[in-house]
Amino acid sequence: MTGASGFIGCCAVRRLLADGADVHLLVRPDADTWRLPDILDDVCVHRVDLADAGTVEAAVRKSAPGAVVHLATYGAYEWQADNRRILETNVLGSLNLLQASLGAGVRVFVNAGSSSEYGYKKEAMRETDRLEPNSVYAVAKAAQTHLASLMGGRGEMSTTTFRLFSVYGPWEEPNRLMPTVIRRAQAGLPLEMAAPDTARDFVYVDDVLDAMLGFNRLRATNAQVFNLGSGVQSTLRDVVDAVVAVAGSRSEVRWGAMAARRWDTNRWQADTSKARTVLGWTPRHALRDGIARMAQWMEKAGGAYATA
Repeated sequence: MTGASGFIGCCAVRRLLADGADVHLLVRPDADTWRLPDILDDVCVHRVDLADAGTVEAAVRKSAPGAVVHLATYGAYEWQADNRRILETNVLGSLNLLQASLGAGVRVFVNAGSSSEYGYKKEAMRETDRLEPNSVYAVAKAAQTHLASLMGGRGEMSTTTFRLFSVYGPWEEPNRLMPTVIRRAQAGLPLEMAAPDTARDFVYVDDVLDAMLGFNRLRATNAQVFNLGSGVQSTLRDVVDAVVAVAGSRSEVRWGAMAARRWDTNRWQADTSKARTVLGWTPRHALRDGIARMAQWMEKAGGAYATA
């Protein structure tokens, strides 16, 4: 697995270990593993720069994996703005990992794509839609998806790309939307928000892992792409209403107190019919249920997630 030091990756590692898997992590040399200290003794860690083809190949060969889960990325957060690094990580790094996996006889390669590949759409996004990426990061993720499909199309290794929508849940960056709103609502502090009609398709991390880690099923989905979202568009107002209800909060909501980000839009929704039909996958957690589970986890986790 790559990207294990990140939010989705650390949740995936824990799921795999719970299932009894032998897990090897390809972690960049300077990665902060603050999410992993309790499980580092249960995995094998390889400090690898994905842009270095030689070390990637050596690590993959040494691990001899049956499946590879590629979650490493750069550029998904606003502060990750180095365009060269975005391309090196998502395009060159993915190419190196795909080639190393193919050479090592990997049977299943799971690739994490992004809903940003689509660009802005007026309707729910479908895998057959024309890609219209509108940022360097989106261009890089689209190229990564094409590379994975190309390698899978050769028939020696099954590759599946999951275009992720707005994933949330335990271990998400503490300063991101969901942890911040939950923490402040629990403390009764003002909720400073962007425009209330800003839309996303929020999907709980456990639901995402249900699809991404079904390796036996994925052996038959070679070179295919699937959307992973809830299939329901939710606005920031929907999020605030759910958080306030879960927390029993009386926090003041200050709409427009935060400036809109350049990618904010009032239309963003996944069409998940392909994943439902081909994989038999449907998300198990509605928005309020997912937020309630996350709030319970945050209360136990404490630290940066504790109520101020």
